[in-house]
Amino acid sequence: MKAIIISEFGPVENLVINDVPKPSAGPGTALIRVKAFGINHAEMHMRRGEWAESVPISGIECVGIVEDCPGGELARGTPVAALMGGLGRTIPGSYAEYTVASISNIVALGDPGKDLPVTWADAAALPESYATAWTCLFRNLNLQRGQKILIRGATSSFGRAAVNLAVEAGAIVTATTRTKAKFAVLEGLGVSECLLEAPNLSELLSESGKLNKFDCVLELVGNSTVVDSLRLVRRDGRLCLAGWLGGLDPIKGPAGPEESRGFNPLLQMASGVHFSFFGSFVFGTEEFPVSDVPLKIVMQKVADGKIDARPWKVFKFEEVHAAHHAMEKGDTNGKMVVVVD
Repeated sequence: MKAIIISEFGPVENLVINDVPKPSAGPGTALIRVKAFGINHAEMHMRRGEWAESVPISGIECVGIVEDCPGGELARGTPVAALMGGLGRTIPGSYAEYTVASISNIVALGDPGKDLPVTWADAAALPESYATAWTCLFRNLNLQRGQKILIRGATSSFGRAAVNLAVEAGAIVTATTRTKAKFAVLEGLGVSECLLEAPNLSELLSESGKLNKFDCVLELVGNSTVVDSLRLVRRDGRLCLAGWLGGLDPIKGPAGPEESRGFNPLLQMASGVHFSFFGSFVFGTEEFPVSDVPLKIVMQKVADGKIDARPWKVFKFEEVHAAHHAMEKGDTNGKMVVVVD
């Protein structure tokens, strides 16, 4: 089979297409013929050697068709989505014509031999972004209809998924982005207010008299702004840290001689605010089964036009360099996917 291989850690050009042996499924796993896969920031960090774990065949998610399942948990021909469970990290991932995933990290999207209500490219935009966004919003943040939520980093693929789900759930969404040019995109998704992202956003809103604290904040910019986000949540409100668009540097402590010691909850935490973290690498564990996430329902809402989850751009298998270049430049406006055939 053909696979996209990280020849060595480094630039985009180190992704090369090679012929490799087709994998085989074993107990508790299924062999998937990959139809399409999403592109994620994690895979950029893996290619660069900046991630703790990575294997030569990257890719943490895909959609495709079950070709073999020795345990019989999934019938041959079942359309499925697979995500995490070590894909691209500890086991060969989805940047290939075939991949093997754990049953606990696979969810059926339909019946064997039946067409999906959306294209494979559209389906590939859903697994990682929407499973993670849904869990952050409705598990960690316990988002309710009518609540006010701030989503920082909202024009990323993850951010757009969160915006779509929050708006569809009846929340009042405020969203941040780095450029005013993207306000129109967010407004088109149903965002009530758009703000320019800044590391001192709480101060800027306070100075302008617009600081009206939120019920929930979904923090996707990451460690560089999370302390600021704590100041934007009301008492008994919730903050979930789940993204690192601003980089992987640790949270800094308060300015001055203590700074080198890192985050200090005594000085930087807001009293009465619930602060949690979610990392999608837990999907497939006993506490976070992929089956908990209603991906099939989300896909049907996409088909019905209730959620606009269409990928920003679709690439061919041999165009993976272009996708990674766009990701490195930040020159994207939503989810990128690669179709395999």
